[in-house]
Amino acid sequence: MIPAPFDYVAPSSVDEAVAALTEAGEDAKVIAGGQSLMPVLRLRMAAPTVLVDLGRVPELRGIRDDGDALVIGATTTHHDVLHDPLVAEHARLLAEATATVADPQIRHRGTFGGSLVHADPAGDLAAPAVALEATFTVAGPSGRRTIATDDFFQDYFTTAVEPGEILVEVRIPKHTGWSARYEKFHRAAQQWSIVGVAATLQATGGTIEQARVALTNMAAVPVRARGVEESLIGRPATAETIREAAELATDGTAPMTDGNADAEYRSHLARVLTRRAVTTASGV
Repeated sequence: MIPAPFDYVAPSSVDEAVAALTEAGEDAKVIAGGQSLMPVLRLRMAAPTVLVDLGRVPELRGIRDDGDALVIGATTTHHDVLHDPLVAEHARLLAEATATVADPQIRHRGTFGGSLVHADPAGDLAAPAVALEATFTVAGPSGRRTIATDDFFQDYFTTAVEPGEILVEVRIPKHTGWSARYEKFHRAAQQWSIVGVAATLQATGGTIEQARVALTNMAAVPVRARGVEESLIGRPATAETIREAAELATDGTAPMTDGNADAEYRSHLARVLTRRAVTTASGV
């Protein structure tokens, strides 16, 4: 199917992009890599009057070291995130998860920020962002503001980014030296996760000192598995410790039932994948 007619704007700065969105009003859409939006346009599930293309805004691309954190521009591609040495060194969990996103073609076009703003509960990058306690900078008509990770994801396909605002960058606190693993279960290669688990650990002398675990597709938004984390911290990295902690993975979740899996099966997967992710991350 052919998309409905729309006007096209390609700003060269964040301010120009915000101005274009403000002028166009609520019927405008932002496009970055287009990997989520284009299928929706072609099916006419969305019919914006104006499409604002962020692909020519250099400020929105790239990864930089900012002291205690990495700053990733919103239109940085998955490919660039996956192959950046700063990400590999300081945010290994993000690299692990990005490697599972779709296929190389999609990773060359799709963008880090676009995936996060799309907020599909089955998307693979939101849970790592939550586990790594990312913060999000957005720009709008009233200027820029920062949104904490606990406030960013609000519901199915819904974030705290307001109409007229765009995501500018994501700040990822450094987790240098932390081990990590992203485990996902999907029915076929390159599909969305039925359930995914993002786990990153800091251990010394066989004892888990810090742990961050978050779940994909176990609720309308990514869920931090705090019960798992609390059970792991301060304990030896053994199979028994991990097994006990993984049983707490479903605490605070609200798994859905759909054509891929029912809630009970998703809960089973969450416990199994948590055990696998933490086991691999800990080297047990």
